[in-house]
Amino acid sequence: MFDRLFGKRAAGASRGGPLAGLSVPSSAGVLSCRVLDPVHEPVRQAEFVVSDTAGRKVLAGETDPYGTVLATVPAGEYRVAVTSEGYTPYHGGAVVTEGEHQGLGDVLLQVAPQPQLPAPGDWEIDPAHSQIGFTARHIGLARIHGRFNSFAGAVRIAERMEHSAMHVVIDAASIDTGVQMRDDHLRSGDFLDVGAYPTLEFFSERFVHRGGSRWAVTGALTLHGVSRTVTLDTHYLGLGNGLEGETRGACRATTELHREDFTLTWQTLLARGIAAVGSSISIELDVQIVPKKG
Repeated sequence: MFDRLFGKRAAGASRGGPLAGLSVPSSAGVLSCRVLDPVHEPVRQAEFVVSDTAGRKVLAGETDPYGTVLATVPAGEYRVAVTSEGYTPYHGGAVVTEGEHQGLGDVLLQVAPQPQLPAPGDWEIDPAHSQIGFTARHIGLARIHGRFNSFAGAVRIAERMEHSAMHVVIDAASIDTGVQMRDDHLRSGDFLDVGAYPTLEFFSERFVHRGGSRWAVTGALTLHGVSRTVTLDTHYLGLGNGLEGETRGACRATTELHREDFTLTWQTLLARGIAAVGSSISIELDVQIVPKKG
């Protein structure tokens, strides 16, 4: 495929054809490949990293809609890694010479084995090995990181994972950003108003498999007395055993909330008209679950 585009030499692309006008420095060459799935369909947005022999990253990016990687790099020896959710990673090597096109051809990714799902039954979140964190923009520049220190949750795993359900309750007063004055303000009526709304709750009965180890967990988040539909982009990490031999399941999940959706509308502007607190809040969860005792 690429030889038809480039001919024998990458520098010759300027003589005509689809890549006419491509400029390749005299000390560089062109590296290319096409990333395909097991049925030879292109894998779009697969991540690739090109590193030198010392392991230093030279460049990184994603494949285009046709599964193509095309890069101009200095002449030298490289390691190429290609990864995509649900597939086994590819690792290969390439030697790029000055003025030449080094084509790796078709890189075929194999479907990765799926991690074992938790057994049907009642599970609970282990707070000692879980975290519910958040990140907010401050004065349009820095990011403030925080977490909730007190929460509990239950997950009922169904025979089909798609029919499972979960319920999480968070103690609003346990918010912690590491600064007492700021935390007191967040607990006040300007924000969470923990006296009137002591908990945040999330309830879901919709687990949708997005491929590989990715799931979308959609449910109702009740915050500040307001309920909104929220989807957690969830990466299931599989099962393991704890120090006492107990079975554990783990996942990471993220979502983004907008304060105004939950009537958290307190705001003050700086002299330049910049909001002191950003509107969007990024939520990050690291969760471990264990079978419910009894």
